[in-house]
Amino acid sequence: MEKIIIYRKAQLGDARKLAILYKQVYIQTYGTEGVSDEFANFITKQFAVERIENTLRENPNSIIVAEYNNNLVGVAEIEFAKKCPIDNIIAAELNKPYILEWFCGMGIGEKLLAFAEEIINDEGENLLWLWVLESNTRAIQFYEKHQFSVIGHAPFQMETNRYENKVMLKKIREK
Repeated sequence: MEKIIIYRKAQLGDARKLAILYKQVYIQTYGTEGVSDEFANFITKQFAVERIENTLRENPNSIIVAEYNNNLVGVAEIEFAKKCPIDNIIAAELNKPYILEWFCGMGIGEKLLAFAEEIINDEGENLLWLWVLESNTRAIQFYEKHQFSVIGHAPFQMETNRYENKVMLKKIREK
């Protein structure tokens, strides 16, 4: 039986579920050595329900979700006119494109990306960039398959640890 996934813009009432989804995927992706104090501090602040609610209030077009049986299974956040760490590019950033592991390989990432590109296009932007952990080969291959190119490397600094990332860019339409 095929799973029916619904794609929509996130609503204020999704904030608590989004906080849990973000934490789950973040730990699974980046917590390769477990959850340290530094890691716990970061995800507690970064994925706080209040912070997500504020994002949704300030820009209701910024978070899109994939939903199965009224449960969130994927998310992508868009930050408009964000400064890229490479070449001072100002463009939309695809931030937190997260899918629960149990739902990977079902085309959810492709549909979230297409939805994000549609929103970005409607906002009048023509470039989309993102960071991806250098060791996350599955994600890098996904983005390369969808016409993203590596334009450089940039570290992400937590408190004491640095994580090396590739910065990738895609042109989504001609201006």
